[in-house]
Amino acid sequence: MPWTYILRCSDDSYYVGSTIDLDRRLSEHNSDDLGPIYTRRRRPVVLAWSGWYDRIDDAFWFEKQVQGWSRQKREALIRDEWEALPFLAKRPSAQRRILEEPQGD
Repeated sequence: MPWTYILRCSDDSYYVGSTIDLDRRLSEHNSDDLGPIYTRRRRPVVLAWSGWYDRIDDAFWFEKQVQGWSRQKREALIRDEWEALPFLAKRPSAQRRILEEPQGD
């Protein structure tokens, strides 16, 4: 089954990837020989979020999308706060402007 996943590394950074075997891939990230260099230097890593897809193309596409996200936006996804993602996609100046607008009653 295709997955996109986010790992929390020991230095509190995030690693985003995709795979067809999530358990095997998580084990590889914590392995001396098989994980990518980024996670090899930041072990142990733990699974922070995962989502499955019908096709590996979709999992890979979402991986690439999330890799471009800010830390705040990734953490909203991890917390399952989907409604916050459109706001967090805005530039910081636009976020401030929205927050400073008077709220109508």
